[in-house]
Amino acid sequence: MVWKNPWYDPSLKHHTEEGFRNTASVGHQPGDVERWRKARKATGLPKPPSLGYDAFLKRWWQPAALNDFAEDGAWWLGHASVLLRMDGNTILTDPVLSQRASPLPFMGPRRKTPPCITPERLPHLDALVISHNHYDHLDTATVRCLLRRFPALTVFIPLGLGEWFRRRGARNIVELDWWQSITWRGMTFTAVPAQHWSMRTLWDRNRSLWCGWVFEGRQRRFWFSGDTGYSPELLTIPERLGKIDAAALPIGAYAPRWFMSIHHMDPQSAVDLWTALGQPLAFPIHWGVFELGDESLDEPVHELAQALNDLAPVNPSFRSLKIGEYLSL
Repeated sequence: MVWKNPWYDPSLKHHTEEGFRNTASVGHQPGDVERWRKARKATGLPKPPSLGYDAFLKRWWQPAALNDFAEDGAWWLGHASVLLRMDGNTILTDPVLSQRASPLPFMGPRRKTPPCITPERLPHLDALVISHNHYDHLDTATVRCLLRRFPALTVFIPLGLGEWFRRRGARNIVELDWWQSITWRGMTFTAVPAQHWSMRTLWDRNRSLWCGWVFEGRQRRFWFSGDTGYSPELLTIPERLGKIDAAALPIGAYAPRWFMSIHHMDPQSAVDLWTALGQPLAFPIHWGVFELGDESLDEPVHELAQALNDLAPVNPSFRSLKIGEYLSL
C-alpha cells in the first residue's frame, strides 16, 4: 500500500501527496552522500577543537544554573535545546539530553560535551516545542522522561508527528502547518518555514514537516529557527508576523558547504540573516555538542566571531553563550 499524505493541500507549495518538501528547488544529486562520506573518512574529519576537547569543555560549557528563573530569559542547553521563560511560561525546544543522537545506544553521533542539566533537574515545564524529527532534535528517552514528569505538558509539533507523541503518552498535542498559529496561555505560537527535511527511518523520509517557531508574548517576539539552511523565504517571517526581538539562530553542521549548506546555515549566513532582521538580540545554536559536519567543534563559534567583527565589532547583541548559560531577554 502506497502511503498518501493525509494533510496534502495542493494549494500549498510545500505539500505533496507523498509528504512535504522545501519551497525552493534544493536537493542533493545521486551519489553526493557517498562522496561526502568517503572524503570525510579519507581526510580524518572532523578534527578535534583547536586546543583539544578538555580545553573546549572548560571554555564553552557550564552546569545550567536556574537562579534567574523568575525573569524572562533563555538558557542554551546545548545544540538546539533552549529553555525559554516568557510571560510566566516555561518552554523547552528540541531537548536532546541523551548520550547519542541515534536510535541505537551503541552507535551514531555521540555527545562531545555532557548535558548541562538532566531531565530530572529541569524546572516545571509548560510547553515542549519540536522543530522536526531528526535524532539530534527529537530524542525518545528525553521525551519519555519529560512526559512522565509533566503529564499535562502541552506539546507543539509540525504536521506528521502527532501519532509519534501519542504513542509515547502525550495528552495535549498541538500539530501545526507553516504559518498556522495558536493562542496559548496568553501567548501566540506560530509554526514558520524552514529549509530542511525529515527522516527517522528508511521508510518515512519527509512524511512529517519541519519548521521554526515564533513565540509572541506581551513584550517581544522570540524566533526559534530550528534547523534550516539560508533561504530568502526566512525573511518573510518578520514581514508577516512583525519585528523579531530575539532569536536563536543555527550556525553548525555546515562543512563541507557544497553538501551541507542546503539544510544548515553557516556562521556567515546566520550573520547575514541577523543583519536583515535588524540585528536583534540573538545567540547561536546547533553547535558545540555533536560532530555532525566536517568542521571541528569550535570552528562555528570562531567563524561567527570573525563574521561579526568584520560587520559590527562593537555590537554586542549577537552573543555566543556557553552551553548552560543564561541570557536575559
